[in-house]
Amino acid sequence: MTDLQEGADLETLARRVDDALAAVGELDPAARAAAEELKAALEEIHRVGLVTIVTRMRADDAARPLLFDLVDDPVVRMLLTLHGIIRPDPVTLAERALAAVRPQLHSHGGDVTLDRVADGVAFVRLEGACNGCSMSSVTLRELVESALLQAVPAISAVEVLPNEPTPTIIPIESVAFRRAADPEAEGWVRVARADAVPVGEISVHGPDVLVVNVDQRLSAYRNECAHEALPLDNAVLDVSAGTLTCPWHGFCYDASSGECLSAPGVQLEQLPLRVEDGDVWVRVGP
Repeated sequence: MTDLQEGADLETLARRVDDALAAVGELDPAARAAAEELKAALEEIHRVGLVTIVTRMRADDAARPLLFDLVDDPVVRMLLTLHGIIRPDPVTLAERALAAVRPQLHSHGGDVTLDRVADGVAFVRLEGACNGCSMSSVTLRELVESALLQAVPAISAVEVLPNEPTPTIIPIESVAFRRAADPEAEGWVRVARADAVPVGEISVHGPDVLVVNVDQRLSAYRNECAHEALPLDNAVLDVSAGTLTCPWHGFCYDASSGECLSAPGVQLEQLPLRVEDGDVWVRVGP
């Protein structure tokens, strides 16, 4: 095996990994098992060391900006992602990609909103000049699709949803929310009464759902820290700062959006939430 060349690009490194894995796959069963065990042991050593580095740099005010810069490097990001230290959320990455192209859309009288990301598909709604059949609208649609596919590896396709009509002449108080015939079949779970989640409190429902109330705004998350997937049952909710802090390693998140304030590119998994007839419903499945 040749020595690693200084400054090797990501594609070269990835190709070497693929070649090595292919070679391991051709070994006899005993040799392959030994090679895979060695690989697993080395990866765990690397993971523990990287967690220590990231934790200490994050805790040091002088080192934290350097940590953020390092995470922007594609090789470093790949390494931290490989070891589960950062787990980019597709929705967050998609929103950032759309924010980057939104000024160009606005300059042509258009806009875009992200509805959801599911099963590798980003569902978006186009508005204004983006929503039509002209050549300019086709170009703007392609701009949105290109931005999402390039920025979010988890997204493999983009689907444009039809715009919903605006109820301009119907008083909102007279419109009842149409409940699905079987919301549970669509992955919705009734987790609590809204008044059972007071302001400044964390409510845990089963092993998977965490609901927080900040200034009468409810947010639901998968009950696991994005750092090492540990439960957030005893997380610290600071209403004045609007933050949620993991009790295990101190990772701090925006309580309303789930964005990590301690390390870049990290995000709690936010779950769709709605309040209907005083009941809090959270969508935990497809």
